[in-house]
Amino acid sequence: MIEYLIVIEKTETGYSAYSPDLPGCVSTGVTHEDVEQNMREAIEFHIEGMKLEGFEIPQPTTSSAYVL
Repeated sequence: MIEYLIVIEKTETGYSAYSPDLPGCVSTGVTHEDVEQNMREAIEFHIEGMKLEGFEIPQPTTSSAYVL
């Protein structure tokens, strides 16, 4: 199973998220859990659309790290 990194940010009204490996794939949610679930669905929808249009599905290349 391919896993894509998502970045989740707090907003004034909840949370927003995007995936650096899938430009244009974004979502929002009221809670952290909502935005995670919404991004799962958004990624599936985004990839399905790319397949239908004949685009190559990008492999994940980003990573993350916390530093002090």
